[in-house]
Amino acid sequence: MARQINETGWRGAAALAMAAFLAACASPSAHVGVGVPVGPVSIGVGLGSGGVSAGVSTGAGPLGVGVGVNQRGQVTGGAGVGASVPMGNARVGVGVGSSTVLHDPQQPAATPGAAPPPVPGAQGAPLQWRDAQGRPVPECRVMGGC
Repeated sequence: MARQINETGWRGAAALAMAAFLAACASPSAHVGVGVPVGPVSIGVGLGSGGVSAGVSTGAGPLGVGVGVNQRGQVTGGAGVGASVPMGNARVGVGVGSSTVLHDPQQPAATPGAAPPPVPGAQGAPLQWRDAQGRPVPECRVMGGC
């Protein structure tokens, strides 16, 4: 009995996680997918307004997280919350979530920016050390040479 409850709970969590992940990948648009529990994760494929996607997700209770790749090669990460109900030998769920693009092969790599412009009036001005009360401290005292 305990094993049956545990398997049902795990399958429900996996189905829920995939539903939440697939919903997260679609942002505000609809997304339909199928997930298959494999050990502690669920592997799934989906179809939505952004095209075909495949992903791996996991979940506990109503919470799910996952990573997926769409047909354009974008890698996304998502998190969501949802619920599922038994329907025959499977579970059907619905969820809502949020996702972000982790890698987009279409975007050029970020180029390091130029150094920030110097502070006005700081060109060649000597550095003046100050103590906790704001009084000037000679550099030799700071370096321990006085």
